[in-house]
Amino acid sequence: MASAIIGGMLDDGYKAGDIWVSAPDDGHLQAIRKRFGVSVTTDNRYCAQQADMVVLAVKPQVMADVCRDIAPVVQNTRPLMVSIAAGLTADTLDEWLGGGLPMVRVMPNTPSLVGKGAAGLFANNHVKDDQKKMVQAVFESIGSALWVEDEKLLHGVTALSGSGPAYFFLMLEALEAAATEAGIEPATARELAIQTMAGAAEMAARSEHDPAQLKRNVMSPGGTTEQAINTFEEGGLRDLVKKAYGAAFKRSEEMAEELAGKQ
Repeated sequence: MASAIIGGMLDDGYKAGDIWVSAPDDGHLQAIRKRFGVSVTTDNRYCAQQADMVVLAVKPQVMADVCRDIAPVVQNTRPLMVSIAAGLTADTLDEWLGGGLPMVRVMPNTPSLVGKGAAGLFANNHVKDDQKKMVQAVFESIGSALWVEDEKLLHGVTALSGSGPAYFFLMLEALEAAATEAGIEPATARELAIQTMAGAAEMAARSEHDPAQLKRNVMSPGGTTEQAINTFEEGGLRDLVKKAYGAAFKRSEEMAEELAGKQ
């Protein structure tokens, strides 16, 4: 995800020399430097000292150690802090960083890797308007970036766009399998399914109609699409989606509690 953010920033006009990257593995850092031309260091404190905005792109399990290490620096320089770690609240992160810092939590998703991400953003009370614009621009360079006013809604974002790509991959998997069983070559089935999903998403993005109307536009009375949609409805697809979304939402809440208690 960090590499996706760097690539998006560069594509959006940021200068490579203005971007610093820190990681414990120097070999990995040198690969990033060679690929993007950015500045690199294994010293988190030195990296944080250079920044107007610090993106914390580390696993939640090691976040406490990273934050406490750079706390003396960021308390002095007061940069905008941005976390892409799932589950860790803004208050928890701010406490580890010494308190009182502007903090934005971002819930990105894996399509950010191809510039088609969907991110939910939450800002604490210390974040200024110009800082919100700065972080929004960064994440819009790899997709869409939308704000929520209540941090608890990030659990809902996690269940929707954070986990959502896997839901659509499951549908692709199921459609491909069904078409293959019907005699279509696997490669052909996959390409048709992928293009159909991509085309439907593009239509939804461009259309003035809601998904329900777009669905009706495809259906003809007594036709093939109507039969398929009726089968989905009779099989309880809507309730199953709601149940799956709820399960992801609940697990996001549980993970937040577990992470806060362990560190």
